[in-house]
Amino acid sequence: MIPENGYSYAVSRLKAMGNRLLDNNSILRLWESETFSSAMKLLAETHYSQWLPEMKSEDDFESLISAELNYVISEVKALSPDKEIPVLFQLPFDFHNIKVLLKDRITRASGQGRRVDLLTPLGNIATDDLLLAVESEDYRLLPFGLHIVLPESISIWEQSHDVLLVEKKLDEALFELMRNIAGNINVEGVKKWVKARIDAENIRNILRLTRFGMETGKIASFLHDGGFISREKLLLLVNEPLEGWSRIIGFADAAVALSQVESFLVPEKALVELEKALDDYVSNVLAPYRYEAFAPENVLAYLWAKDMEAKNLRIVMVGKANGVDKDVIRGLLRNVL
Repeated sequence: MIPENGYSYAVSRLKAMGNRLLDNNSILRLWESETFSSAMKLLAETHYSQWLPEMKSEDDFESLISAELNYVISEVKALSPDKEIPVLFQLPFDFHNIKVLLKDRITRASGQGRRVDLLTPLGNIATDDLLLAVESEDYRLLPFGLHIVLPESISIWEQSHDVLLVEKKLDEALFELMRNIAGNINVEGVKKWVKARIDAENIRNILRLTRFGMETGKIASFLHDGGFISREKLLLLVNEPLEGWSRIIGFADAAVALSQVESFLVPEKALVELEKALDDYVSNVLAPYRYEAFAPENVLAYLWAKDMEAKNLRIVMVGKANGVDKDVIRGLLRNVL
């Protein structure tokens, strides 16, 4: 383990990179803009302007966001004494890409067109390498145990034709890997971040699967170990109205996030509000470490804040493009560190 004071340079560099994080006023200016076009002009006045050549069309804001986040990840990787922290942050993007490629394989088998446009360059593994491995069915060189996980996931699909079971297999592999890497890093806030990510996914799964009418016993198999909240406590939520969830897990910090959900009686709105609340819950786990000068957690906190900035930009830009009411957009914006 790297000594805590070994992070003094990295943390000071991250403080200097603070100007790459859009402050609340910048986000609010984008939110207050009247049209998508005016919001794009405001975004072009920030450091995102350097990625304008990446745009494929006038409304291709996603390329700006991805290019900026990819650049920041590269910079943070270069200055972080422990490279495993950025690797840990990127893992969910790797597994997102795997899900995209497996779903593309499934849809093409049924005669539909390709859908690889949802691939992200933000993972540890180059998208071209992943694509080649899936196309050639040669997984031997893939890291993170994916040479085993990928063929097992394909086998599950071939036997069950159940996408949920495939996602379950991949999520189990992801969270086991995240727990192991966080354990090797052995930094308190990093381990707490992983636990909070697991809590968030478990709560999200319960809401999603109860809406599908899945029985409690089966829902239990979709919950992941290693969070702050036990599987037994989480299962008590299954037959409880959403407005009572924060009472049942009142002992956990996640209860504060659940208490922010207001649209209990409108499932679609409740799910969107829950996503925001859970992201804020994870952010709050990392917030205290901002005030510790040598804390390794600052590396992860910076990357997570940048990720929340990216989500906020997507919310604003998609909202403007689709004429969503300003108050609705404001209610969805994540808190950043």
